[in-house]
Amino acid sequence: MARAAHTARRRTLAGVATAAVVALATAAAGTPASAAPAPRLVGDPVSYVNPLIGSTNLGNTYPGAVRPFGMLAWSPQTTRGNQVSTPAPGGYEYGATRIRGFSLTHLNGVGCNGGAGDIPIMPYVGDVDSSPTADTSDAKYASDFSHADETARAGYYRVGLASGASAELTTTERTGSGRFGFPADRPASMLFRTANSETGSTDATVQVDAEARTVTGSVTAGNFCGPQSANNRTGLYTLHFTAHFDQPFARVGTWQDGTVTPGGSSASGGTGFDNGYPVAGKGSGAYVTFADGTKQVGVKVAVSYVSLDNAEANLRAENPQQKTFDAVRSDATKAWQRELSKIKVGGGTADQISTFYTALYHSMLEPTLANDVDGRYLGADGKPHRLAKGQQAQYGTFSGWDVYRAQVQLMTLINPKAGSDFAQSLFNYASQRDGEWDRWLLGSGKTSVMSGDPSAPALAGIYAFGGRDFDVKGALRSLTTAATVPTANDSDSAGCNVACVGQRPALDKYLELGYVPADGCSCWGGTAETMEDAVADFGLAELAGRLGDHATQKTFLDRSGNWSNVFDLTATPQGGYPRARKADGAWAERSFSPATENGFVEGSSARYTWMVYSDVAGLARAMGGNKAAEQRLDAFFRTPDGSFDFSARDLTRYDPTNEPDMNAPYVYNYLGVPHKTQETVRAVLDQLWGNTPGGIPGNDDAGTMSSWYVFSALGLYPQNPSRADLVLSAPLFTRAVIDTGHGRDITVNAPDASAKNLYIQSLRVDGKKSTKTWVPASLVEKGGKLDFALGAKPNRSWGSSPADAPPSFGQGRQPYLTGVSPQAMKVEPGSKAETTYKVQALTDDPAKVRWHVTAPAGLTVAPGAGELRLSGDGSAAIALTVSADAGVKPGAYTVSVTAATSSGRALPTVTLPVTVAVRDSVLWNLNNNGISADDTNPQANFDTGGWSYSAKALEAAGVTPGSTVSVNGFDFTWPNVAPGDPDNILVGGGNQVLRVASAEGDTKLSVLGSAAFGDASGTVTLTYADGTTQQAEIGFSDWTLSGGFQQPSFGNLTAVHTAYRDVLGNGIDPVGTYVFATTPIELQPGKQLTSLTLPTNANGGVIHVFGVATA
Repeated sequence: MARAAHTARRRTLAGVATAAVVALATAAAGTPASAAPAPRLVGDPVSYVNPLIGSTNLGNTYPGAVRPFGMLAWSPQTTRGNQVSTPAPGGYEYGATRIRGFSLTHLNGVGCNGGAGDIPIMPYVGDVDSSPTADTSDAKYASDFSHADETARAGYYRVGLASGASAELTTTERTGSGRFGFPADRPASMLFRTANSETGSTDATVQVDAEARTVTGSVTAGNFCGPQSANNRTGLYTLHFTAHFDQPFARVGTWQDGTVTPGGSSASGGTGFDNGYPVAGKGSGAYVTFADGTKQVGVKVAVSYVSLDNAEANLRAENPQQKTFDAVRSDATKAWQRELSKIKVGGGTADQISTFYTALYHSMLEPTLANDVDGRYLGADGKPHRLAKGQQAQYGTFSGWDVYRAQVQLMTLINPKAGSDFAQSLFNYASQRDGEWDRWLLGSGKTSVMSGDPSAPALAGIYAFGGRDFDVKGALRSLTTAATVPTANDSDSAGCNVACVGQRPALDKYLELGYVPADGCSCWGGTAETMEDAVADFGLAELAGRLGDHATQKTFLDRSGNWSNVFDLTATPQGGYPRARKADGAWAERSFSPATENGFVEGSSARYTWMVYSDVAGLARAMGGNKAAEQRLDAFFRTPDGSFDFSARDLTRYDPTNEPDMNAPYVYNYLGVPHKTQETVRAVLDQLWGNTPGGIPGNDDAGTMSSWYVFSALGLYPQNPSRADLVLSAPLFTRAVIDTGHGRDITVNAPDASAKNLYIQSLRVDGKKSTKTWVPASLVEKGGKLDFALGAKPNRSWGSSPADAPPSFGQGRQPYLTGVSPQAMKVEPGSKAETTYKVQALTDDPAKVRWHVTAPAGLTVAPGAGELRLSGDGSAAIALTVSADAGVKPGAYTVSVTAATSSGRALPTVTLPVTVAVRDSVLWNLNNNGISADDTNPQANFDTGGWSYSAKALEAAGVTPGSTVSVNGFDFTWPNVAPGDPDNILVGGGNQVLRVASAEGDTKLSVLGSAAFGDASGTVTLTYADGTTQQAEIGFSDWTLSGGFQQPSFGNLTAVHTAYRDVLGNGIDPVGTYVFATTPIELQPGKQLTSLTLPTNANGGVIHVFGVATA
């Protein structure tokens, strides 16, 4: 889930919960005191559910009352003293022990600034004598609470408040029952903060009918990821509600903004939005106060997205007046018992069982029921619609980028009808939106958040796991059209980044090039978009194949290999990585690090590398073979000393808190070393998950991460989300029985499972010995039995044969990859340097390759042509020597290498940038292109997030290539380079030496530059002609001064200020930029300065240098 517009989620793992927190959470959940004997299956899974798991550590879960996939979720909204800022998306943060209301809708585990949280209802002890909306710090109309006085169970929630009030909640699918307690000697009031949805509202209404003892109204809300995307700062739905009380009202009133109206019976007005945030002090609501001495108040609530009449009808049908609170609670328990019992486990510890069943519980909170009891629901066009023929439920809220990877598969495995109805729901919404499928629906509302086209793999996964009861032919036709016919939205940059409006951003470029380019992509990260589209294409191929449409299957199977078009064979000396690529075929960055996030969405190149679900074999071959891929994975999961690193702090390592690399532990199964999958999966289960409030490692993402846990604990995982093949690991429990919903069970036996026995020794599938590290879809379709023998030491022979690996589908991958290493060269005039040209065949029948070099005048390459015979693994390489003539003009040059097979098939052309310059000059060190020449189609990427300086804006400020920038007595020479060439020095890594010859009489030095990602500082070393050195600190302010809200730091003086900056491929961004001169460094008197060595590391952000001068 998105967190910010131009940075990754940056989710860090919180510390281990204290023993007190563990004890409180366990007590609140009612976990049994001891586990049942290992062979016995759990008979009462509800008693093990702990809804407080994930309520801190950025899990963003909520603990309130809800039914499986229920429309109404009644849960507290906590506060840290800011009326318009929730402590955590979802409304509840374990560390925020103050409650401002109990809302009727919630989202589970999402990011951004949350969503839903509609109609907060608050028991207030006292008379309402001021507007609750005016209580912007939640000082008066909120109350503290203690976790010791809190109980959370599946379908039930209770809390005692420090004010003396209490709340007890339970629900049906569309309604809720509440019991609120009050001290007898204080006024008892109920507040309806109708406008205060979690992310604010555009409108709200409320009506109080004292005679009928009802409060009714509505809120129009949405604003999902509004702070991150201006496109979403609007209402997406209207929720209607009704509340029926069992006690008469003694006094009533309403409020709007800061004005309270005693006796008022109606009010209206939303909070509005300010830069995507609700406006503090704005909004309407109502209150009711009961007779003196009232100690308990009962209320029944219901909601509808269609109308108030429908909310009333939902209440009459599901929660009539005569139905008691305890009866509703009992039914809620039964509903959860029924759903959770579809997977029964035996063995394990009590905490493991609680963690498992809570994960299963969390996997059933989204999607949410959208239709009323009469079958009507709010469509994507804003109009009421009825269920399609055969459809039992319409579901809303689709966190597509997340759930397509595991959650919809689990949902459908144990409830095929629910999966089918979800698929039909998505098709219904798309049909109501003229065939456009959205990647993140809030209810029925399009938000466009995240990237890719997740509906395709989601529907393929649903179909594969048994969800067949929907219009799959119609859905396939619609998705195929969307994947082949570009729309205006697909080429529109509106909402980018975070919420690009197109279903397939830059589809026209994808169809033309086979990848989404970094320049002009109308997308959030061209490389990520390419890889997501390849996943979606494979999903469409699978759906088409299932329906017998083999022509469509082939078309999209061929396209599913497009991941290889953004894989750079020689990205690093250690091997290839996916990376951002321009439309002309050149890589977007002159220098590359696997930690780069340029071209990616909430992740780095290192993390996206493993997101080739359908063709792991091809990916491994592109890396240099299974052994090279295994070594890469080892370094991805572990530090050099061999210990696991799950901290997510190093962008080159595994991030267990996010989706792009969540499959990575299972990739070992494809490489012949399945024991490494077994130990890595178990380490994640044991170290990051647990029966504590911090027991989910980051956002649960609508149950996606919990679904990963459920599958992994069972020893089965859908690594390729569009198929029902399951990749294996060691089960956590001694026994599990999965009711697939088809009348056929899957039984998993692992009698030796324990903390130490985590390695598979052998396996029998339906009684037959198997060494395969996966089971085919027939297990899901027909049921079956898996008998694992586990041990404490790895069996390195089991599953090690190439024939044991799960299937890969590489028909669409590029047959050859090419590259040079190093990828950029520096040569002094009259000198030479070497690079190596490499070819890697991704096919099983590599051929001879003839190659040829083209070099510009002034450069020669030897040899200039030749033939390469590819080895058995499909690789070949040859060294090339590049020489620069003594009289060649310093500057940037390009050498190209073309190649073709003997049959005439052209290989990808390789371009080699060559810088001809005097060693250690500024030109020699330039390595970053941070200035865009064309405001209409920017190509530069100063901060690796896609933003850059504008050449036109710099020219307007008096700065052009080779010009002098004067400030504070220093005359800096601006880099004299052509547009598109490196124009600044990205500092870091060491050995960046600048030749600086101080003139006679010069006494000080200053550096010209700026910082990205916040202020940055570091240590420079000045070297003098006599060999002595001097160290000094330099610092640069952020290049935008944090959007213009800060003053320069470190004593910086502004050397250049522009009115705007550019966005890669998208145009102008009206944020001013700056270049600064550092505080002068005093030179040592009487000495001749010869060079300046730039910092090896920076503190804070990232330093960029444009020049250096003495005076």
